[in-house]
Amino acid sequence: MIPEEMTQCIGLVDPPTVYEVEKGSIRRYADAVGDDNPLYRDEAYASKSRYGGIIAPPGFFGWPVGDIPMGGAIGKAITAAMNAGYFRILDAGKSYEFFLPVRPGDTLVGSPEIDDISEKEGKSGFMYIISFKTTYRNQNGDVVANSVQSFICR
Repeated sequence: MIPEEMTQCIGLVDPPTVYEVEKGSIRRYADAVGDDNPLYRDEAYASKSRYGGIIAPPGFFGWPVGDIPMGGAIGKAITAAMNAGYFRILDAGKSYEFFLPVRPGDTLVGSPEIDDISEKEGKSGFMYIISFKTTYRNQNGDVVANSVQSFICR
């Protein structure tokens, strides 16, 4: 059974984080992940594509502006798991759902929300899976992507 301190975290939302996207950062990110797709770096090529210009690689939402809130909803859920005796925290992966391309000049806002906390039994005992969803909106209020990040607490 999931401890009440953990279930009370479901639905908590972190303060919004603002991300700015610029052409140079798109190129540097593409270089860092080894993606030489000309959509991310070649203005002439990208302008002839269906996008009409350079776009960001999937999963790149720019760089945060200002401080990133620490702790918050995610910190509370992790702390609740640790208070329940689950001290090993493992990254269980991240999934994305994309709706619109991210472009140079975009300003995105994302606020992680604790989406679900579930209990599973594995070979070595019980564990909790904490999932949080972030919806990224651009400066026009359009949703460009959703991500779901999960952690395993053992």
